[in-house]
Amino acid sequence: MPVYYLPDDDFRVFPHPDQAEQSGLVAVSTDLHPDRTVMAYANGMFPWFEDRGHFFWFTPDPRFVLFPSEIKVQKSMRSVFNQHKFRYSLDTCFEDVMRACGSVPRNEIGPETTWITEDFIDTYKELFRRGLAHSVEVWQGDDLVGGLYGLSLGKIFYGESMFAKVPNASKAGFITLVRALEKSGYWLVDCQVETPHLVSLGSRGINRADFYDYLMRNSYEKTLVGRWKLAEDGGLALQ
Repeated sequence: MPVYYLPDDDFRVFPHPDQAEQSGLVAVSTDLHPDRTVMAYANGMFPWFEDRGHFFWFTPDPRFVLFPSEIKVQKSMRSVFNQHKFRYSLDTCFEDVMRACGSVPRNEIGPETTWITEDFIDTYKELFRRGLAHSVEVWQGDDLVGGLYGLSLGKIFYGESMFAKVPNASKAGFITLVRALEKSGYWLVDCQVETPHLVSLGSRGINRADFYDYLMRNSYEKTLVGRWKLAEDGGLALQ
């Protein structure tokens, strides 16, 4: 099946998801403009990697998501929280989190390879500046030991990547975020594709058509725009 080439002069144009290849690849572009990226997420697509100046957009089927109420907190993780092994913050060092995620090799695109290139960093930094991209930071003392980042539109959080420098740090950060999202009325976390790590936390696959039903409803929801913090009630608030 031919892959759609996105026009350079119109960031609103995307192919129908049914045109995607079996891998989920649906389109290619020559840029990662922030406006195109926001529109892509709103249309159920995300950029996975860059190759020689081309960006590859995906919409997999099934789509792996986590419904916040279904988060799994295993016994070992309950001990992490009970013992207060970490402290958590939101949106305090977005670029540091993203670069730390970029230091983790991604075997799905090649050994010792990351898809978080400088173009990705520049685009998501701009989305952070606009109050749409967010980071979770996990700390031991003054050391950043784990975290994750993603994009928020309406009642959906689109997770992108996470990292951990010590055991359980990324899981603890993810669980902390999901609890806050649930408290704030979010419907789901888009995990994109299956990984054992995410399955262990409660994510599961749903049909792409069902995911797009959520997207259609989500287009009517208000986005919490700005820099986030953890509220006293356990939800999300603006700094």
